[in-house]
Amino acid sequence: MQSVHRVVLALAKLMAIIGGLVLFVLILMTCLSILGRSANSFLHSDLVAGIAPGLSQALLDLGVGAIRGDFELVEAGMAFCIFAFLPLCQVTGGHAAVDIFANFLPRGVNRALIFLGELLFAIALVIIARQLELGLERKMRSGQTTFLLQFPIWWAYAVSLVGAVTAAAAACYMALVRLIELLSGRVIVASAGADH
Repeated sequence: MQSVHRVVLALAKLMAIIGGLVLFVLILMTCLSILGRSANSFLHSDLVAGIAPGLSQALLDLGVGAIRGDFELVEAGMAFCIFAFLPLCQVTGGHAAVDIFANFLPRGVNRALIFLGELLFAIALVIIARQLELGLERKMRSGQTTFLLQFPIWWAYAVSLVGAVTAAAAACYMALVRLIELLSGRVIVASAGADH
């Protein structure tokens, strides 16, 4: 079971790293877009047009301004990032939990509650992945594209589906682990948890 856990954990970490890189690129792009938009407004100001009209126009002609379609890219990228981080959160037990009453319950009841939580996460993530797959199929058939960049919307669905399927698989794995723990009475995977 430990070798399977290492493989699942490695896959979850890989997805989180990819999600982190995509998130970094989205943050960088957003900052550059905001700076470009501000610079564009500044270059259009009466002050700059009066002092250096040639320079102002030359920079505007170079394309100084917001990144075209930045919000479309952020929208598509953030969906992937959310799904990319879910597997690691699922495998490490990183979801926030408020255990006001559970702390006073016997260990067996707590294990049953943990299993129930993992099972509900697994069911929810499988349903989400399935619905995302159906949405992907509809978007592929419709040929719908984004407004500014004109890239097919199904691309965003496809990359998000990779993360969603990985998250659903990790959740199913953890539900199975917690079931085995419940039935055997021993801890197989320690939960890091984010207790609050």
